[in-house]
Amino acid sequence: MQPWPGTSYPLGATYDGAGTNFALFSEVAEGVELCLFDEAGRETRIALPERDGFVWHGYLPGIVPGQRYGYRVRGPLDPAHGQRCNSHKLLIDPYAKALDGTLGTTYAWDEALFGYHFDDADETNHDDSAPHVPKSVVINPFFDWHDDRPPRTPYHDTVIYEAHVKGLTYLHPEIPEEMRGTYSGVAHPAVIAHLQRLGITAIELMPVHQFVHDDALVQRELRNYWGYNTIAFFAPHFGYASVGITGSPAPGAHVQEFKAMVRDLHAAGIEVILDVVYNHTAEGNHQGPTLSMRGIDNQAYYRLVDDEPQYYMDYTGTGNSLNVRQPHTLQLIMDSLRYWVTEMHVDGFRFDLAATLAREFYDVDRLSTFFDLVQQDPVISQVKLIAEPWDVGPGGYQVGNFPPGWTEWNGKYRDTVRDFWRGTPGTLGEFGSRLTGSSDLYQDDGRRPYASVNFVTAHDGFTLNDLVSYNEKHNEANGEGGQDGADDNNSWNHGVEGPTDDAAILELRQRQRRNFLATLFLSQGVPMLLHGDEIGRTQYGNNNGYCQDSEISWMEWSPEKADSELMDYTSKVSELRASHPVFRRRRFFNGRPIRPAAGAPDAEVQRDIAWFTSSGEEMTDQDWESGEAAVLTVFLNGDGILESDPRGQRVVDDTFLVIFNAHHEDVEVTLPGAGFPHRWATVLDTTTGEVVVGTTRTAQTWNTPPLPDSLDDQVGGDVLTVTSRSMLLLQRTDVTEQG
Repeated sequence: MQPWPGTSYPLGATYDGAGTNFALFSEVAEGVELCLFDEAGRETRIALPERDGFVWHGYLPGIVPGQRYGYRVRGPLDPAHGQRCNSHKLLIDPYAKALDGTLGTTYAWDEALFGYHFDDADETNHDDSAPHVPKSVVINPFFDWHDDRPPRTPYHDTVIYEAHVKGLTYLHPEIPEEMRGTYSGVAHPAVIAHLQRLGITAIELMPVHQFVHDDALVQRELRNYWGYNTIAFFAPHFGYASVGITGSPAPGAHVQEFKAMVRDLHAAGIEVILDVVYNHTAEGNHQGPTLSMRGIDNQAYYRLVDDEPQYYMDYTGTGNSLNVRQPHTLQLIMDSLRYWVTEMHVDGFRFDLAATLAREFYDVDRLSTFFDLVQQDPVISQVKLIAEPWDVGPGGYQVGNFPPGWTEWNGKYRDTVRDFWRGTPGTLGEFGSRLTGSSDLYQDDGRRPYASVNFVTAHDGFTLNDLVSYNEKHNEANGEGGQDGADDNNSWNHGVEGPTDDAAILELRQRQRRNFLATLFLSQGVPMLLHGDEIGRTQYGNNNGYCQDSEISWMEWSPEKADSELMDYTSKVSELRASHPVFRRRRFFNGRPIRPAAGAPDAEVQRDIAWFTSSGEEMTDQDWESGEAAVLTVFLNGDGILESDPRGQRVVDDTFLVIFNAHHEDVEVTLPGAGFPHRWATVLDTTTGEVVVGTTRTAQTWNTPPLPDSLDDQVGGDVLTVTSRSMLLLQRTDVTEQG
């Protein structure tokens, strides 16, 4: 074949209906060969004829979607100086839109993948790696999106469901067997119905960029289940295709399947957020394989140790870190993000170890070039951007320090809420801050309460069931001698490690799960629910299931193992949140006086929040600082929201009292009296699991359906007995139509 010159933009393989343009960046390359593979694996090499601005390019008429390809780069091979070109290694296109095959399953980790010999690391390995490398695939960009529209759910109305494509769907009995564990399975009507019942507005999928399985895991007959080992930032993972990993008759078809999943979820009003890994790649450290960027332009793509460039800077604990100081590497990240929004229609991103992206030099810089580019980009800046605000490097814990426009996984919320409910002394003050949106972290830079993505559990750590069932991690199945996974989990087994038949312990664990869920959904900010927590999923004490593609990690849907009562409770608490804007405010509380001074404007008439001790008295500084305090009553004034909806109408809601008792004994709680002479009805009780949804007030009307007879009205000043380690939500009922 004789290639035409083609163009240097866009990078990657671009099919135009008549042929395909290929473009690859490499500043150090002395020559680049495009390698085409037929169905039998026979290779044809074609030298790319042009180079503009360090981009090698060429156009081949007649090359159509489904064509497998790769690159060989001829250039300097001097590892001691950070140069690792080796034309004997077939390289994955960093801009590949699809791959065919997965390392560690379809392909083994052969010695040919490495730039050195195992028995002599100083000897260059000239073995051809092509038989062992997944092939890049030219895709057909055309897809019938019908009338797809992004839901664009406002942050304050958002409820996130963190899920794994395979773990969520692999054991679901209503999904056809060939669709389980796939993109099609995620969009199956049974899964969508489950998400809608929970009030989920966005599903956050753990990594779906093409990833590989580490050699060390493959040797232990394990897999990189979580997927935080990316090798192609544009390609959806081939292993989640409904055709399976044994080979597809139409390479790249899973791209269409991914798009169909997004389209179907959008039709159900559910956004798709991707957990993305732009901080490192699967090529690892200096002992890792040569799969892609290492052999294309090692110095451009990776952060190297300044005075020892044969080694890699590792802020991620995975062997390398991307070089976000390099313009073409930044372009790669930005082009990838833009592609997933414009071509794949996703609605946002959760950035794994996002602090690494802010390391321009050594320290984390919140004004780094990456954040400047995101802020200025008209596409990326308009979707949901969620940071995991830490990495493993020095100064890497950056909760609260990301720029306006970003939201963050709030690790402080997780730790504080866990400590409060297990009775850790001295947590009351911080618990109050986390409950109300963490203004200490986000208010000063102009962000709103929804900058805090609140979570009690996530993929990394215990499930909710295990959080209340284990004091220690039990990671024996991982084969690492218990060295992996966090040792400090802020968990409590309530008297017995793991499963038990003790009825009292089981009842307390169930109550604690309800406490965590109610706290999560009634806190200001964006709640994130870990998949399976709503039905009691367990990992049997394993707090690091990263390598467990097994029953340890898969979601069990069978009636014998799924907790239907907990599911019903969770859905009702979520519905309660959705029904009342007082639990999903767009602004922080301000604590204005209950009765204004003479001549005060109407906006200052009532305080939006007030805090009380168990005796019904307003909290003092001494009360907040009391190390033993574990009981708190919070007054949430529905008339004090002090904000308007998008049409300018003032938001008015019901008024609530939330009573928390994290003490190990029942406590007599006096309801607020002076200044709060209201009548209240219990609408949530974590002791019984009862939740009442339906009493709704708007700016125009006040509608009160009959409350169950079993819930007694309470009048301000009355005394309630609040069960140990429980939570009550009381709703004001003495409001007339005029307010």
